[in-house]
Amino acid sequence: MTIWGGVLRSELMTKTCDVIIGGGGMVGLTLGLALARGGMTVAVADPLPKQTVTGVAFDGRVSALAYAAVRMFRALGVWEHLERDAQPIEDILVTDGGPGRAPSPFSLHFDGAEAGTPLGHIAENRHIRSALFAAAEAVPNLTLIAPASLVDLAAGAHAITATLSSGETIDARLAVAADGRDSAMRERMRIGVVGWDYPQTGIVATVAHEKPHNGVAYEHFLPSGPFAILPMTGNRSSLVWTERAELVPRLMALDEAAFNAEIATRFGAHLGATEAAGPRWSYPLKFHLARDYVRPRFALAGDAAHGIHPIAGQGLNLGLKDAAALAEIVLDAARLGLDFGALDCLKRYERWRRFDSFALAAATDALTRLFSNDIAPLRALRDLGMGVIDRIGPARRFFMRHAGGDVGKLPRLMRGEAA
Repeated sequence: MTIWGGVLRSELMTKTCDVIIGGGGMVGLTLGLALARGGMTVAVADPLPKQTVTGVAFDGRVSALAYAAVRMFRALGVWEHLERDAQPIEDILVTDGGPGRAPSPFSLHFDGAEAGTPLGHIAENRHIRSALFAAAEAVPNLTLIAPASLVDLAAGAHAITATLSSGETIDARLAVAADGRDSAMRERMRIGVVGWDYPQTGIVATVAHEKPHNGVAYEHFLPSGPFAILPMTGNRSSLVWTERAELVPRLMALDEAAFNAEIATRFGAHLGATEAAGPRWSYPLKFHLARDYVRPRFALAGDAAHGIHPIAGQGLNLGLKDAAALAEIVLDAARLGLDFGALDCLKRYERWRRFDSFALAAATDALTRLFSNDIAPLRALRDLGMGVIDRIGPARRFFMRHAGGDVGKLPRLMRGEAA
């Protein structure tokens, strides 16, 4: 067991706390930090130790942090540990085309100068986790139990009992599952999902290039799916390459020279010579939405509640908004002396987050189906649509605000305020 702050609070010595969170990933740890900074005693259980999840070999992905998420990290004391490893996105350029084919004359350009702020930041997931751990060390009422996972939950009238893989039990007023797409706790609480597999797999690699990227993020829509070039610190970019699932085993098996040739074909010449810098990873792409987000004394957050296509790079931002909204509702209820684990309180969270999650999930699914093909009439329609949006200032700025996570009812943390 790892104990942040050096002292195990008396509540946890008697195996009780206010909130127990299953899953210490980026969403679960953010939620724990937000609740603990609001005065609650929080335990976070994760099956993997800190040294594993912050290692170079664990996860090669990066995340695009919307500027609303950056405001949240500033409010939680996370950003000071992450800023040096985060690359501002100054511009986003969206184009349509295909390998060996000239891009469409229509494109969509989001300019950070027009927004008055960077459009977001790109950070490696391992650096985000390290920053969260660093921020959490200053919060004594937040405890990490790792390696350990939740294996059972039993909800009663006034508490929920969590059983850990270590055999320990912890009583809490509320349990939250932030344990990923295949959430065991979601299944344990008999919450079903609606979902499907995409016929696509994401290939992720870090690419070193000769010329500076100047903070520009590129999204090229190819017939097999989006091909994103996301600027990282230094002369590096993260390649997020969506490809037909049946082709991915062959691409992953290519030797270094052949894989670099495939990258160069898709990158083009604007960044000069390119080569993969480090290992490559592949991830099957799936869609799912939980039928419910809450049960008495139980709530879902992050990928346990929803999983969307990475076409817009909004997966983590969606989960962070869950964390901000749930923390706000729970803390507000506690300050009023209400039972924050009661179903009527948690239903406020569900109503707030389900519509937003559904709307974004539906939009990303529609975009995936519209752009992941080479059907000439659809190609002409989407190219025309991009060109029209690019030329209509209010529409373009709305989409920039949407990419920045700055639309709809924002939780206080995402406005940069304390929860």
